[in-house]
Amino acid sequence: MREFQVIIEKDIDGTLIAEVPSLKSCYTQAKSYDELMVRIKEVIELCLETQEEYSQNEFIGIQKVVV
Repeated sequence: MREFQVIIEKDIDGTLIAEVPSLKSCYTQAKSYDELMVRIKEVIELCLETQEEYSQNEFIGIQKVVV
């Protein structure tokens, strides 16, 4: 069993978007959090089938920067 960090955002329409930074092109979206978790697990499994390598970076945090 492997652990992955997932970044979750909400767009202007309320759609939730999940992305796994350590896996290339590994993201999905859904209208509810529960559905998002089901979908991201499926996508992670698919990404692991097609990718031989992935980077397991340590998540530090998110910082808002005003420019």
